[in-house]
Amino acid sequence: MTNEFRDLERPPAMRKKDVVLMATVTSFESLPHPSRSELRQFAELFAPLFTASSEEARREAVAALSQCRTVPPAVAFFIACQPITIAAPFLISSACLTDDALITIARTQGEAHARAIVSREALSPTVIDALVGLRYDHAKRLSANGGGTEEVRAVRPMPGATDDAERLAREEHLRRHIKALAGHVNRPAADRLGLRTLSPIQEALLVRFARNREAGLFASVLADTLSASRWLAERIMLDISGQQLATTLKGVAMETDDAVFILERLYDHLSAPQNGMPRAQALWEALDEDECGRRVEAWRRADRYTYAEPQRPVASDARDGEGHEALPQVIRTTASARRPVHGLRRVR
Repeated sequence: MTNEFRDLERPPAMRKKDVVLMATVTSFESLPHPSRSELRQFAELFAPLFTASSEEARREAVAALSQCRTVPPAVAFFIACQPITIAAPFLISSACLTDDALITIARTQGEAHARAIVSREALSPTVIDALVGLRYDHAKRLSANGGGTEEVRAVRPMPGATDDAERLAREEHLRRHIKALAGHVNRPAADRLGLRTLSPIQEALLVRFARNREAGLFASVLADTLSASRWLAERIMLDISGQQLATTLKGVAMETDDAVFILERLYDHLSAPQNGMPRAQALWEALDEDECGRRVEAWRRADRYTYAEPQRPVASDARDGEGHEALPQVIRTTASARRPVHGLRRVR
């Protein structure tokens, strides 16, 4: 048989493996209450069939299993650790992933998997806390992978080099140092120079909780973003004009579209048009990012002076304190109530 005939036979063989994979998944889906032996048998068959199938068949199989109520834990974890183009539907929809599995996947598989987990319909407080604590520092990863070592080697004198070579190396090092200093004087907009910056996971969580108008969870993530007490986050949100929250979001470098969406969801009046654009957009564009950053840092310093120790939940404070009026536990914005809560001073 010639090579041309062999090449013609390969596609049908691959299609046959795809058919076997989908048939296995379909037969497993049809089991209303699979027994332990059936779960074990499916777990043993799935991984080899999945690995041998085409990428299109893998996507179809994962999409089907994402709607299945019973998937063996080993299979669920295996699917969730696949590349994000395949695993995304399962990470977003599957009810078979435990909290421990979700946390492990978010910590080990990278930012794309973590953002898919944020999109799930329901997240437990344990998973939320783990997601908030994630940090994906690209500069550190680049350094850990050996990035930037060539520059160090370029300016390091070689053993036995002549005086001229050493002098040229020193001049080159000095030239680069001056360029670096000049870059800090006229820094690009993306260079935050050590300012507090929102992580992608924190931004996704803030958008999620604003979309659902879950003000309490929004305040928790905002407090973690600022590394401040929950009281500061609550007081920022209590400004029903939206000015303080907009200042905070711009001070931590949130994307414009996400920030405008959050302001419109939490403060209804900011979605009204003004001079051809939503009031939230006008408010956002009127703010200066550097000034917002300085103001947020001033709020954080004042918060540290006031609350040197971590604050206990409001409910426990209300139970422990005798003779003191309990502070309200619900954050009110114009999305939930038109009048602000009395008794809390606004941040100035």
